[in-house]
Amino acid sequence: MSPAPLPRAAPYKRVLLKLSGEALMGKRDFGLDTETIARIAVDIGDVVAAGAEVCIVIGGGNIFRGVSAAAAGMDRAQADYMGMLATVMNALAMQNALEQHGIATRVQSAIPMASVCEPYIRRRAERHMEKGRVVIFAAGTGNPFFTTDTAAALRAAEMNCDALLKGTQVDGVYSADPRTHREAQRYDQLTYLDVLSRDLSVMDASAISLARENHLPIVVFNIHTPGAFASVMRGEGRFTTILELA
Repeated sequence: MSPAPLPRAAPYKRVLLKLSGEALMGKRDFGLDTETIARIAVDIGDVVAAGAEVCIVIGGGNIFRGVSAAAAGMDRAQADYMGMLATVMNALAMQNALEQHGIATRVQSAIPMASVCEPYIRRRAERHMEKGRVVIFAAGTGNPFFTTDTAAALRAAEMNCDALLKGTQVDGVYSADPRTHREAQRYDQLTYLDVLSRDLSVMDASAISLARENHLPIVVFNIHTPGAFASVMRGEGRFTTILELA
């Protein structure tokens, strides 16, 4: 059964999907869960088949966390570079899963490593997307002290995306972690300033500010709900939208 096409009034034609490294773990404590990656790849494929252009940024926290290593005494810049290499591993795993489902995919790394992927070149990435290929941006921004959230906002702005979709462990933005705080309030819509002033744990302040400056809506949804990515692209399902209200 082919995926439902995007409606004519679909809000987003080109999007960046931000995935945390933890999203690829499934029920494992670390590393990669192949079944989880395959399911996410199917969801991405349905969105592409429906006519959208998709690029992806994946974190590396399932393999290595630079911030945690720095807190344990490692040099922060060195730890961040190790984290960037972890994102390349995740990007290659996702590329493999997508290609096994017949979805043309390219990985571009902010840290050149020609033997395994392309270097990041903005115009080439745009051309790939115009041809219907999924582009996965690896190695963050290529600089230490910047998170993959900031890299996602940066790449989404560079690619002229209509929105940044962040797939998380829950179905939107809450006042606290709903998995540990039953009284946590869920929001359907927020402004960028709401997120910053309330110190909500959605994305870091640099990413939120960058999205705000570029009028880039952020949509937060549960990546573990099968079909949620396609539902959000149709404007359906449960999610939180962060944008500047008129």
